[in-house]
Amino acid sequence: MGLAKTEIFTDEQNQIALFAKAFGHPARVAILQHLFKLNTCICGDLVEEIGLAQPTISQHLKELKNLGLIKGNVEGTSVCYCIDHNNWSKMKETMQNFLDQDISGQGDCC
Repeated sequence: MGLAKTEIFTDEQNQIALFAKAFGHPARVAILQHLFKLNTCICGDLVEEIGLAQPTISQHLKELKNLGLIKGNVEGTSVCYCIDHNNWSKMKETMQNFLDQDISGQGDCC
């Protein structure tokens, strides 16, 4: 498999691709929706809510945390997760700017 060559793209292009990847799996979408629904930190009941094995849930949480969309705090022997609202707002702004590119140039191209 070839390299992704991400270094030839701008930081913004790479960031948009990473955000899109976060929404590219329904488990990550379900995790985010559940965290928003509860509007509080959650410690461990995602397995029952999402219906996937704990290692799978942990991997998805790791992806979301690496992107900064969620944050985790160690509480005793478990990690509690919640939405990082500051980074969520930045992601929304970045994605909105990308998705709104068509607004200014509504001409026919073909």
